Amino acid sequence: MAAPTRIAGRIALAATALALSACSLLKPTDKAEGGTGATATAPAGEAVADDRNVPTVRLITAQTPAVRTYRKIGARHIYNKYASRIYKGKIPPLVYAVVVVETEIDATGKVVNVTFSRTPSHAPEVPPMIAELIKATSPLPNPGKLGGHTYVDTWLWDKSGKFQIDSLTLGQRSR
Repeated sequence: MAAPTRIAGRIALAATALALSACSLLKPTDKAEGGTGATATAPAGEAVADDRNVPTVRLITAQTPAVRTYRKIGARHIYNKYASRIYKGKIPPLVYAVVVVETEIDATGKVVNVTFSRTPSHAPEVPPMIAELIKATSPLPNPGKLGGHTYVDTWLWDKSGKFQIDSLTLGQRSR
């Protein structure tokens, strides 16, 4: 019975060693930016300037119930601003463009940034129009305790230029 326990222990030890060695692969180095991999050093008393201030990954807030609720509040705000641009009723099944929008707001509701995780290649004019519509409605309602965050919503854009936002859509017609 001691042999299976020793084998299991060795497997666990090997798995731990592999996991720890994988962590070193995730450490940032200058090699990824064409450098030598050496770290910058500065004379004593001087700070090293890090010119990598741009985040490599956009952080999207988890779509918790509170964020989903705020997403509807934000969509309602946009609908109120552009009442004449809202597609009334169920949207056609072959909508002109579907755009997945990431809207970053600060703690006061001010729109900080608008980016896209899905854009239509056949309708490149639509995403910039959506970004302008969102920015023009800034500030969105105050998010309260939720604070600044980035939420995701999908815009359904009709060829007429009217739209619906997924969190408030009435759905699509079958024909």
